Amino acid sequence: MLAKKTSKNQITLPKAIAESFPDAQYFDVGIQDGKIVLLPVKILPVGSSLAAVREKMRKLGVSEGEVGKAIQWARGKKQ
Repeated sequence: MLAKKTSKNQITLPKAIAESFPDAQYFDVGIQDGKIVLLPVKILPVGSSLAAVREKMRKLGVSEGEVGKAIQWARGKKQ
């Protein structure tokens, strides 16, 4: 399949390709081995995944104090 780059550097995905990703509105664009790579991404509102992160930390038994210590340790390594 061919896709043409316009004068505004836009490329329209062929219908067959776009239909393979019906829920994707955004793509991460990169270059890999001289090829353009598009990876579908899901954009989430700020804070929507925070609850999931906190729940995972709770399940793992990680406390806020441990997070603070880890941040201090990481920042100390860079200085």
